[in-house]
Amino acid sequence: MTGDLNEEPLAPATAVAPPPKLTRREMRRQRRRRRIIGEEILAWILVPLILIAGYWALSGGLAFFGTTPSAVFDQLLQVKDALQKKQKS
Repeated sequence: MTGDLNEEPLAPATAVAPPPKLTRREMRRQRRRRRIIGEEILAWILVPLILIAGYWALSGGLAFFGTTPSAVFDQLLQVKDALQKKQKS
């Protein structure tokens, strides 16, 4: 068993070569990929915020004038019906 052991001194470790330098095209692709990922993250955050803010603005504006979205929708349907009757006559 002891004959199988390798008891000689260890060889010095070789220096790890630095990774090859990226070309301009590879660096541009890397920047583009990072920018696209950043834009996607920003979009997932900003789009819901914009939609919620738009809903609140619409509700607030209608409340300021003393109406509701359902009342406005009903009035639009009445206008549509009146215009259709007018075209038939």
